Amino acid sequence: MIGHDAAVTFMVSAGLVFEIIAAACSSPQTAELNAAARSATLMKWVKIGLLMSAPFVLIAAWWLGGGAPALFGGALAGLMMGVAYVYANRSGLASGGPATEQYGRA
Repeated sequence: MIGHDAAVTFMVSAGLVFEIIAAACSSPQTAELNAAARSATLMKWVKIGLLMSAPFVLIAAWWLGGGAPALFGGALAGLMMGVAYVYANRSGLASGGPATEQYGRA
């Protein structure tokens, strides 16, 4: 059983990754709906969000002493969000459904 401090460190690290990626991207649902028009841009920002979150997880792990729980929390959250966006992107491209955004209209 891990201690309270390790559990808090894990959750803060994981939450930080989710927050940073959410700040850089739209939701996976919106990504799926508009994949045909925004696939390349969306996936670029998912990658940038993951890169942006990495230093914070490393700071939590080493400089602030969070260790393995901080690394594991950040890595798990990054993996989960990365997979969610890849899935949303692929599903949207495959569906051919109508987008929620219109381009080229005044």
